Amino acid sequence: MALKEKVKHKWNLRKITGTILSLSLITSILYILVILFLSWTGLDRSGESRENMNYPLLLVQCGLCLAVMTIPRLIDRKWAMGLPDYMFVLYYIFLFCAVFLGDVLRFFQLIPFWDLLLHGFSGAMLAALGFAFIRMVNKKKVRIRLSPFFASLFVFCFAVAIAALWEIYEYVFDSLLSLNMQKYMLEDGTPFIGREALADTMEDLIVNTVISFIAAAIGYVIYKRKEKGTYRPFTVFFRLFTFQFPFRSS
Repeated sequence: MALKEKVKHKWNLRKITGTILSLSLITSILYILVILFLSWTGLDRSGESRENMNYPLLLVQCGLCLAVMTIPRLIDRKWAMGLPDYMFVLYYIFLFCAVFLGDVLRFFQLIPFWDLLLHGFSGAMLAALGFAFIRMVNKKKVRIRLSPFFASLFVFCFAVAIAALWEIYEYVFDSLLSLNMQKYMLEDGTPFIGREALADTMEDLIVNTVISFIAAAIGYVIYKRKEKGTYRPFTVFFRLFTFQFPFRSS
């Protein structure tokens, strides 16, 4: 019995998703290094099929992804924040979909709405992080007494603010490295004109805002139903996003 519990603890969902992400990125890095070596030595015979792939940039992205996936664990250890496992799982899934599927396997080019799906997912993930943050702070000596409404409002504003910072990041690196993360130009470098140049950024912000609002609103409704003893139909969704809400009980 003890052995089964030990194995179950060892291979929980957090470690499984983290391992899958790490192996995917390491495999991609090794593959890219081989391609770059073959290209450098002149042994690569499929250059035309890879002309649209920026392998040096892709190598940097995979390396950075390996680095940033450790940030939550380092923060959790340094400040004893007690981040729940589901936050790590959501974070790893997001990185897997954004970097490995989106950049390495080119889902951003193959699936037109892949970017919007990721922004929607990030809105829900950031809302979950907002609830987890309030819960974490309430475990400390200084407790924050927020009503369900103001806690949900904080979660919504937090998620939207992070989304705005992400768009600033995309704008800055598009300018510095001549990238096209904000989809302001065609693949041949022709820039869009007028409102069309703003379409990708505004669509991303709108999707993230809508999903963040829905997640925060659901959190509010669930807690109000919990107060009335009628929250059971929402238990699955409740556990998926927040597990436990950090609001006051009166």
